Amino acid sequence: MTAHEWQTGAGRAQDPAGAIRVDCHRGLRGPYTGMGSLLRVLVPRIQEARPDLVRAHLTEILSAAPELADLVGPGPETLTSLASPAERTRIYPANRTRRLAHGAVELLTAFAAEQPDPLAVAFDRVEDADHTDQEFLAILLRRCPADRIRVVVATRGEDLSDELVANLGRYSRRVAVPPSVRDSASASDSEARDQDALLHAFIEADGTSTDPAERAAYDRADPDQRARLHEEHAAALDARGERSLWFGAIPYHLEHGTDPAGAGVQALYDATRHCGAMGFYRMVIELGLRGRALVDPATRMEEFWLLSTRVSSAHVALGETLVGEPTYHELRARFADPELHMSMSYALAMLYTRHHPPELRDHRVARAHINNAIAIATLLPDPAERAFQTVFQQNGLALIEMHQGHLDEALRLVDEGAHRLSVELPERAHQLHRSVLLHNRAKVCLALGRKEEALGDFDQIVEVDPNYPDYYFERAEARRQLGDVAGALIDCDTAIAISPPFWELHYNRGDIRAALGDTAGAIADFGYVVELEPDQIQARTNLICLLLDAEQPDRARRELAAGLDLQPDQPELLCLRGQERLTAGDPTAAAADFGRALAADPELVPALAGRAEAAFQHGDRAAAAADLRAALRFQADNSDLWFNLGAVLEAGGDPDAVRAYTEALSVAPDEARAEIQAGLDRCHAAAPAGVR
Repeated sequence: MTAHEWQTGAGRAQDPAGAIRVDCHRGLRGPYTGMGSLLRVLVPRIQEARPDLVRAHLTEILSAAPELADLVGPGPETLTSLASPAERTRIYPANRTRRLAHGAVELLTAFAAEQPDPLAVAFDRVEDADHTDQEFLAILLRRCPADRIRVVVATRGEDLSDELVANLGRYSRRVAVPPSVRDSASASDSEARDQDALLHAFIEADGTSTDPAERAAYDRADPDQRARLHEEHAAALDARGERSLWFGAIPYHLEHGTDPAGAGVQALYDATRHCGAMGFYRMVIELGLRGRALVDPATRMEEFWLLSTRVSSAHVALGETLVGEPTYHELRARFADPELHMSMSYALAMLYTRHHPPELRDHRVARAHINNAIAIATLLPDPAERAFQTVFQQNGLALIEMHQGHLDEALRLVDEGAHRLSVELPERAHQLHRSVLLHNRAKVCLALGRKEEALGDFDQIVEVDPNYPDYYFERAEARRQLGDVAGALIDCDTAIAISPPFWELHYNRGDIRAALGDTAGAIADFGYVVELEPDQIQARTNLICLLLDAEQPDRARRELAAGLDLQPDQPELLCLRGQERLTAGDPTAAAADFGRALAADPELVPALAGRAEAAFQHGDRAAAAADLRAALRFQADNSDLWFNLGAVLEAGGDPDAVRAYTEALSVAPDEARAEIQAGLDRCHAAAPAGVR
């Protein structure tokens, strides 16, 4: 099989025959510069041959290459995507980009599988790619068959994500490419060009040129001439009508043009707003910091505030809360604007009740911040804004109440807020936040055990926002708790049909299928989960156990080996291998695996039980009893552990076997009681007279 290729070094190798070469430098189009460029080449061909494939992947296509809407039509809309910036109160999780990348990979592999010849794609300047492209490439290398899509990744630097480096090492052969004759010729060409040609070349490279002669010409040029050229090139790019240029090259030219603090800041802010709405948080940070650097906070408070908070909110969305928090305090210390303080108080409250690592959360601090936000909201002069902001801030308080276990109070706040919006605002205003309140009400009702009410709320949400997959995912759980397993399965199917690949959906559907006795379906779902995300251990262990139940031991062993290849010290997988070796009659090797598993997780009960069995087979009853007693410290109501302890003690003539069997009998299910009673009877029969 032809391998993928990783080209490193200052030169450029010959592309594979017929290869599509795309430049991944994020300065060109921002997020998904490389993936979007590839889609702009291939989607017209796919649309002609397989329009159904395009329809199935509209979200992924339009997220990376929005200008393709002219060809493929609009994607599915949700209340989130339709909300105006002022009414947008929901953000996407950071892992949404993984779903988009998986969907794009599946689009490409499905198309390539039907082509007479393999595709070849060369991705250049990957070290300068945004996180979104590097994530996409890491997944593409792992999931696409190299005999149908040959991937060439070219890098000249080392600024690569850990995942991409790992997958390049695992799935491609590395080729060092020294400077070539072509590179020397290019250098000679630079020397032959005059100052004006070099300057124009630098501008037309959109800030991505690495040619020293072009850079020098740009630095020598008159600043006013440079600014005019940037402005002219921004206009030329805008005339192409390709929206993705507004997330890379056009903001760059405008921030270096004739009005950097005006048009430049506006372009950067608009780009951060789009990238934030899409979940492209690394690019939000880069663009936002560039915009903030152009703004004088003393004279342009609002722009400085909004750019700053977009950066800090992006850090929070990425889990970097300790990086994001200081900005909120900086803004509070710098400005005395009431709405800014309300916004910062809300943000800090959410940090301390939800976003910070568990050891840093403090609901009392969160409550202090949210009460400040509520107090300011109630004093806003505009009645409509006062009503909305008060309800919005009180929804934050409801979350804190929920986290503190005050579910009834949380429900009261949510109900009160929904009623106030319905009374004081126009019917169509803030539709997204109304749905957020209803969604929160459903979650609180579910936590309160008011399952029918929760289901009714989810039904209403799905009716008003039918293209948002998470609602089906959560309604499936409500239905499952009500015993409607078939309905839960339908909701999972619907969510899967309208969403880019979303491993949690397939995990839940696998659970439901297993409960319904659909072993083949459950195997398919858990298998797909580990194809999407190989480090999902619970899905892999479920898959292995189901494969064993389905009498597919060879595939079970392959899945186990694949998991341990990726994570050699993963305790659950080591435990499974120990159990397999125990079954195969090798207690020594099994004991070693159980020992390694327990070194990583001393409370892993199956490993303690397995090591006890291995010790018992070796005749070491004392070690077996010790491990079983240790396991019972973590699972005192496990009848199997008590029974096994009874058996070990009985074999050694230890009278404590009676207590172990008695404890087992007290917690055993009906179907196990006969065997336990038999053990207890044997102990009584063997006891000396007067001891019973």
